This record gives sequence, structure tokens and C-alpha cells, in this order.
Amino acid sequence: MTKRSAAAGLSDANLNAPIGVFDSGVGGLSVLREIHSQLPEEDLIYVADSGNAPYGERDAGFIEQRTETIARLLLNAGVKAIVVACNTATVVAIGKLRSWCPVPVVAIEPAIKPAAQTTKSGVIAVLATRQTLASPNVARLCAAYGNAVDIRLQACPRLVEQVEKAELESTKTRALLEGYLLPLLAAGADTFVLGCTHYPFLTGLIREITGSHAVIIDPATAVAKEVVRRLADNRVRQPPQRPVSIRFFSSADSTGASAVISALWGYSVTVEPLNQPALKCRP
Repeated sequence: MTKRSAAAGLSDANLNAPIGVFDSGVGGLSVLREIHSQLPEEDLIYVADSGNAPYGERDAGFIEQRTETIARLLLNAGVKAIVVACNTATVVAIGKLRSWCPVPVVAIEPAIKPAAQTTKSGVIAVLATRQTLASPNVARLCAAYGNAVDIRLQACPRLVEQVEKAELESTKTRALLEGYLLPLLAAGADTFVLGCTHYPFLTGLIREITGSHAVIIDPATAVAKEVVRRLADNRVRQPPQRPVSIRFFSSADSTGASAVISALWGYSVTVEPLNQPALKCRP
């Protein structure tokens, strides 16, 4: 095979490869949904590490280890890009992942910049896990964009667990949200950053509590746009109007994971177990 034909074959393989998306649990489905909306022609693999969720209460070493393990599983499946759809994994492990990963890595971070540019009251609230809010990355964003606004960092323990159970409108979930949001509203917050990918599934309830005047910022759209850009730059974006495959994996019990992911995704899906040596691409 000539060098030219070998390169062409590699290009074809990359073109047909799926995009890998992972999160500490099911929250990254909010990002997967937006990627699928903007790139409906692309095959997708989603990994929910629900057996180890939430990452926000884990130490940094554990998060780094899980991030590397899942990234290598996705690489074994032949993905052409990896999306880290988890704010906590991003702030803890993204630098190390990018240092060795051979495919483009797109990550997510709290949308503090657009919130600072949007607020009218001058008070913005960042809702996230403790691990995310304590990170140097969030400190950097606050320092860069917080000079003219009051940034309130609000840890929201136990919200991830509610989404992991698909309890999006339960009395307990509402009580948790009211406990976090009402003091922020009293402080004048009018813009709320969803700094965890689980939280967009609670947007309806958040909207009921904050009122229609509040701005709720979900960074999933920006992440999907970056994926589109990276695929275009590398010339590996699939042509439109082709049948696609979306595969779901979870480190939690597959039966329970199938029920939760189906509820959040909007239709019945089969979730495959993650506890296997490697994910395998289907022909």
C-alpha cells in the first residue's frame, strides 16, 4: 500500500468512527442530546460511570483514575473524539487526559463568562458540586470575569443522586433546590449557571422556583458547537442523511441503568455493562 492510499484509509476509518462521551453518571446525557441535535449523522457512544457517582464527593486521585480508565475504553472502541461531559472530571483530570490522549478531547466548564455578560442585577449564581467549585479552574474563571459582578458559588449536594434516580420533580428534589436557590434569589441573583451536567434535567423545577425573569445557562450547546468545530477542522465529520448508532454503557446495574437512561433520553434504550475488558465497535 502506498503512503497516499494508507493515509486515505486512515481518513476513512476516522470518518466512520464514533464520538465518545462520558460522565460520572447520567447527567452527560444532556450534553449527548445536544451533540446528537447538532450532529445527527454521527455515531455516538455514551458511558455513564453511575456505579461510582457522584464524582463531586470523590478525591482527585480517584477521579483521575476513572477518567483515564474510561477514556482508554473509548479509545479501544475506536472513537475519533472524546467529550468529557462532566464538570468535576474536567476541572480535576482534563490536563492529564489531554497530555496523552491521541484524539481531540472536548471538555465542559461552568459558563461563568456568559453569565457575567448576561446578568442585569450584577449577581450570578454557579450551581455545581463541591469538587468543581473548589477547583483552580473555577477560581480562574471567577478572577477573570468577576470584577464587575458578584459571583455566588453554590454547592448542591444530593442533587446528582436525585437525577441518577430520575427523580426530577419529587418533593425531596424540590426541597433541595429551594434550599439552594431561595437564598440566592434573596441575594439578588438573576442568572444561574448549571455547573453540573446533571442539573439541566432539573431546569423545569429550577424555573418554577426562580421565576420566568431568571436566566438559566446550560453550557451543553457550546460544548456541542466545539465538537462540530473540531470534527470539521480534522475533516472527519460524517455526511448527512446516514443511519446512526447510539450505544449506551453504564458501570451501574444494567437493568436499573436502562430504566433511568431511557427515562432521561426520552425513549427506551438498552444499556450495556461497562465491566468488560473493552468496548468493541460494531461492524
